[in-house]
Amino acid sequence: MPKKIGIILINYHDYGEKYLPACLESLRKQNYRDWTLFIVDNESTPQTSAYLRKAAPEAELIIHEKNSGFAEGNNAALKLMIQREFDYAWVLNMDTRVTPGALIELMSALEGDKKIGAVQSRLMLFPEEEKVNSLGNTAHFLGFGYCLGYQDKYEARTEKIQNIFYPSGASVLFNLEALKEVGLFDEEFWMYNEDQDLGWRLWLRNYRCVINYQSVVFHQYEFSRSISKYYWMDRNRTLAIIKNYAWPTLVLVFPAWFFMELGLLLFSFQSGWLKERIRVILYFLKPQTWRYLIRARREIQEKRNVKDREILKMMSGKIWYQEVADFKLKLINPVFNAYFSLIKLFSKIFNF
Repeated sequence: MPKKIGIILINYHDYGEKYLPACLESLRKQNYRDWTLFIVDNESTPQTSAYLRKAAPEAELIIHEKNSGFAEGNNAALKLMIQREFDYAWVLNMDTRVTPGALIELMSALEGDKKIGAVQSRLMLFPEEEKVNSLGNTAHFLGFGYCLGYQDKYEARTEKIQNIFYPSGASVLFNLEALKEVGLFDEEFWMYNEDQDLGWRLWLRNYRCVINYQSVVFHQYEFSRSISKYYWMDRNRTLAIIKNYAWPTLVLVFPAWFFMELGLLLFSFQSGWLKERIRVILYFLKPQTWRYLIRARREIQEKRNVKDREILKMMSGKIWYQEVADFKLKLINPVFNAYFSLIKLFSKIFNF
């Protein structure tokens, strides 16, 4: 039976004019054509909506008068797909160009194993097409997320599909039956780390996140160094670990987390984003933040059926340079690796 598939693109201001033509041209060349395109126009204006309707007449346009961010923007389309009984949802960045077989390869992974909740494409950089953007993502045990293989020259794998901790939101096909169980993107995150959080929750419900190396997507990716990005990334990594770790893991992680927080305070002062760091601290002092966290954590922990000792196997003790660029912090990676090894050992001994 043909699968009912929705594709989601998020627009913001002039993104459509910059990126949509190339992205849409590549989508129209897909080997599998039975899909519906949804474009979410964040902070929509008459000009942006008129352009999107003209450029993509086949798309269903979802108008958001405010900037709803990545999480809420995608959720708007995901909710429509679930209501209309779609099978799969392809979350895709507008600054991508997909190869003709990209979608059918993603589908083949989901069709081959019903316990796969999300499958990511092999993301390559554009225009440096021989270099990797992401071969799946992993996370440091303190919540820092990063791309595997970034800027490496791609070397062919013997395996077609491989487990990853979480998929990049730049190109991932979700099984909507799985999302009905674990929930959609957490809109509290707004942007950054929401794909990490959702991938983590999928694993906790015993769904796999994988990459299919034969689904190839080129991504016009640039690592933004805007100061506001540090606020969202730093805030959201802490949200993810508080929500998703079991209590024994949280207790063991806390000393390393506290040490890192002190280091980040110094790093933010040296790097000019102290105000953003203070914003993070103030966010966690708000009663409504903890009301949200208690509610979200309870829901996740009640649903989980995989222990942290299995989750920790996919995580890392290394902080990657792209997220924390100060060389002094990178010097502590051996210490973090050793500490992380102890956490994993305790999780095995005490079976949590």
